[in-house]
Amino acid sequence: QVSLVDSGGDSVDAGESLRLSCVASGHPYSQRLMGWFRQAPGKEREGVAAIYIGDGSTYYAASHKGRFTVSLDNSKTTMYLQMNNLKPEDTAVYTCALGFTPRPSDEFLTNPSLWRFWAQGTQVTVSS
Repeated sequence: QVSLVDSGGDSVDAGESLRLSCVASGHPYSQRLMGWFRQAPGKEREGVAAIYIGDGSTYYAASHKGRFTVSLDNSKTTMYLQMNNLKPEDTAVYTCALGFTPRPSDEFLTNPSLWRFWAQGTQVTVSS
């Protein structure tokens, strides 16, 4: 039984930072790709960042490079998204996802259908 639980969302002012967490359990270790997506009101879900458990390689949507950093804890069961210098346009529900692939790539951030499991989402609100 796969379980994904994300957390860490909050209401903050522009310029502040947040760190989101996603704990994964009950899944095979190999070929695991974990990622973050977000969806703002009235907009489509968009990929933010992903990390491949096998070699730690990371992938970012171009618009999120620099301010956002994805990482894993030492046990490789918890993924983090460090978000710095938050802007009002970052307001969205952030959701972590789990997929399996022998060949991770940027394509996974543009195609939500490639991901198998999703957490419930955590709300991030940034005020100007």
